[in-house]
Amino acid sequence: MNYNKKTVMDMDVAGKKVLLRCDFNVPMAKDGSGVITDDKRIRAALPTIRYLLEQGAAVIACSHMGKPVATYESYVKKQTEKGKDPATLTEEKWRKSLAELSLAPVAKRLSELLEMEVIMAADVVGPDAQAKAAALQPGQLLLLENTRFEKGETKNDPALAKAMADMAELYVSDAFGAVHRAHASTAGVADYLPAVSGFLIQKELEVIGGALAAPKRPLVAILGGSKVSSKIGVIDNLLSIADTIIIGGGMAYTFSAAKGGKIGNSLFEADWQDYANQMVEKAAQKGVKLLLPVDTVCGDKFAPDANVQVVPAGQIPDGWEGLDIGPKTVELYCAAVQDAGTVIWNGPMGVFEFAAFAKGTEAVAEALSKTDAITIIGGGDSAAAVQQLGYADKMSHISTGGGASLEFMEGKELPGVACLLDR
Repeated sequence: MNYNKKTVMDMDVAGKKVLLRCDFNVPMAKDGSGVITDDKRIRAALPTIRYLLEQGAAVIACSHMGKPVATYESYVKKQTEKGKDPATLTEEKWRKSLAELSLAPVAKRLSELLEMEVIMAADVVGPDAQAKAAALQPGQLLLLENTRFEKGETKNDPALAKAMADMAELYVSDAFGAVHRAHASTAGVADYLPAVSGFLIQKELEVIGGALAAPKRPLVAILGGSKVSSKIGVIDNLLSIADTIIIGGGMAYTFSAAKGGKIGNSLFEADWQDYANQMVEKAAQKGVKLLLPVDTVCGDKFAPDANVQVVPAGQIPDGWEGLDIGPKTVELYCAAVQDAGTVIWNGPMGVFEFAAFAKGTEAVAEALSKTDAITIIGGGDSAAAVQQLGYADKMSHISTGGGASLEFMEGKELPGVACLLDR
């Protein structure tokens, strides 16, 4: 995939209406109060929004939020499948479920951050959005309602994409967290408008794309998280690129079991043992160092107050489960990143939500904060861990997209990037 895409800087946006796809899928308070509990994604969009407004563009921003059910019929079907009594599923309840996923609170927060009025549309391509888009002046910002309120959004419906595109003269994509999906607002609109990237996507492409295409060596990839199955493509692709691959988290126990180790009650994917052994062989053939845990911190239950013991890898007692990498493994892994040129990290080393099993993840984060390497955190849980542990400002780059950065590292084509104009 070509990562060298045109950006907003390559276009004259003065006096133009610009459709800007953002990622405003922010966490909200569960009490229905409309309070945003973390506005990081909104703040991440500000540089592109400010640039467009300062250059004299009229900006029509759009985003999805959550997983609303776009029609009442689908709502009844889904809730019935969950065991709810269809007689209690009123249209009013469905409308309430939609209202909880409105972007109105985002418009309010945006207006506070930009210190200007953000005009909110009541729909996506309906009469209100169309009228407000038509009246929009340079330097003004309109936010469309949740794109997933339109059932054609996730189906990449051409009619919806065209209706969105008809409101503008240029499309700017800045929602890296959504570029791995071919939806109407992330890819479809580019069939009808010239499409370029915003600053957020530009940085992701330069940093992650650069690390994969021409890394400063040695390139060390640290892969954790719970499942081997979710990282197959990544491991496979990185075996042709990386100098060292480090395996941690729940996925390590599938590798351990594949080698004939005892893993007790640890997380384990029986179907992937052959694959794990093949990866070890492939790494040896390619001269890639594949590091696996040499010891394990285990608990007698999956809980913060579990009894804890450290055992050699592959010797977990019956009734116990591996929940973190052990102290010798920590030393091994930290030494491996010390002299790296580039480090890509995706997935925690253990159950970092429990203090007793957070030491591995914390030690890796600390080691990365002290290295001179380019350090790239691949979104998702690793990004959350780095933020939570207070090392975020010490990393070169923290990706804004978990799923997108994973597919990027697999070498897959990202539909929301492929549709942008090449430089």
